[in-house]
Amino acid sequence: MQHASSISRRPGLVLMVYGLALVKFALPFFLQHPVYEPHRDEFLYLAEGQHLSWGYIGSPPLLSFLTAVSNLFGGGFFWIKFWPAMFGAITYVLVGRMILLFGGGRPALLLAFLPFVFGVFLRVHFMLSPDFPGVCFETLMVYGLVRYSRTGKAGGLYLTGLGFGLGVLSQYTVLLFSAWVLIGMLLTPGRKVLRNLHFYFAFLIGVLLLIPNLIWQVLHDWPLGAGFGHGLVSRIELLRDELVFNLPGFVIWTAGLYWVFGTDAGKEYRWVGWMVLGVLSSVVIGRSRAENALGVYPVLFGFGALFIGEARRWRVGLAVFVVVVGCVLDTGFLPMMPPKELVGYYSRVPLFRRLGFLRWPDRRDHALPRCFADMLGWEEMAMKAAKAYESLDSVDRVGALLNGGGNCGEAGALDYYAPKYSLPPVMGCRASYALWTPPAYYERDVYIVTTPDRTCMKNWASAAIVDSVTHPYSTEYKSYILLMRGPDAAVRQEWKRSYQAVHRQQLAVR
Repeated sequence: MQHASSISRRPGLVLMVYGLALVKFALPFFLQHPVYEPHRDEFLYLAEGQHLSWGYIGSPPLLSFLTAVSNLFGGGFFWIKFWPAMFGAITYVLVGRMILLFGGGRPALLLAFLPFVFGVFLRVHFMLSPDFPGVCFETLMVYGLVRYSRTGKAGGLYLTGLGFGLGVLSQYTVLLFSAWVLIGMLLTPGRKVLRNLHFYFAFLIGVLLLIPNLIWQVLHDWPLGAGFGHGLVSRIELLRDELVFNLPGFVIWTAGLYWVFGTDAGKEYRWVGWMVLGVLSSVVIGRSRAENALGVYPVLFGFGALFIGEARRWRVGLAVFVVVVGCVLDTGFLPMMPPKELVGYYSRVPLFRRLGFLRWPDRRDHALPRCFADMLGWEEMAMKAAKAYESLDSVDRVGALLNGGGNCGEAGALDYYAPKYSLPPVMGCRASYALWTPPAYYERDVYIVTTPDRTCMKNWASAAIVDSVTHPYSTEYKSYILLMRGPDAAVRQEWKRSYQAVHRQQLAVR
């Protein structure tokens, strides 16, 4: 048994783990081209960070607590990307220290590092979303159990409990991961941990962390289900995405699966294999997001690196495979060139179209990946909304409000650029904006609305198209900036229903 104390006697390897983690943290800052703005979802989470709460529509609160800190430091590009980059580095540290628990050396540490920078984790750990803390805390849960198994010390179980509680506060799908961890242990000799009282005390700590959010959910009629409304994806596309996401590290994570199922050394950790298969099958059968299964891979990178690291004859060749394939595919995971150049590159390399990088939810191929298009055109929209606001007379300006009518990305982007362009408050009924929009909002008469759909103009006393987004590669291309006055009774009634749907529990209490 490799005890944790032996790690302290290998300072060179420990230093290597933290050195590679530093590379993991810094690398994407140098790779992403500066022309790209924050992603539409990042704008929403930054807005939630300005309205701290124990819950939001469809998302847990922990990410917004992090963005509140980013907002305190100005909310610039570095502080938006700081958290995903930091959590990505921490995730690798957990995998690296797990490798050291098994006595792994430099080859294993390097092999486990490669899939973190060649593949989808390059993007996951550079985008402000629930995915990066979810993956980190899921890895912490497994690390804690492995640490307990290797050392016999109960501290590992408490790391698992902490990972469970913080994980669910980051991403509700961590509950699925946790369920399959438990099922995996019940199916294998790993069930012996269930005889340890510390396991239940650790689980209790995790549950206690969730109580404020549970109370919030009850008071708001359980809106967490809104977070799963991404639309059903075909199972074939899900299987393709699961393969493509970690295609550069395919040989490493599949070696990890083989290690737990096919070797005597991995037999004790076969519960990890059942957890992996259970999560993947649940995501595919349930037609969920492929990203919901990302948490299974880091521990497989560690186990696979341990196995391959002992194979002196072919470990170098496999590492070269990861690097070569990763160098090609990483241009589909992170925008490293300006949009026009990237469009030309994709047209010359049909591989990206064939692998689904250019497929959008409308099931058509576009010039750029949807994720990249969601990083363009936002400041242009804010500038043109500011021009519409400046065109108002002094009386109308006092009562005018902004409305990201098209989606929460528009609302969040207008919020983000509001200080720079002296824009009025942004309100609306979409996503979490409905939580902090006051009832008086629905009594105003002058609105500047951004939306891709101009049919909403018919229910107003006067409505005019002021401008539109002209960036040809933006998701918001041709979205309108509308100046509208005097919503009719039908519009006000619809707004009222939307407000009451979110606030009905509080209204009932009052």
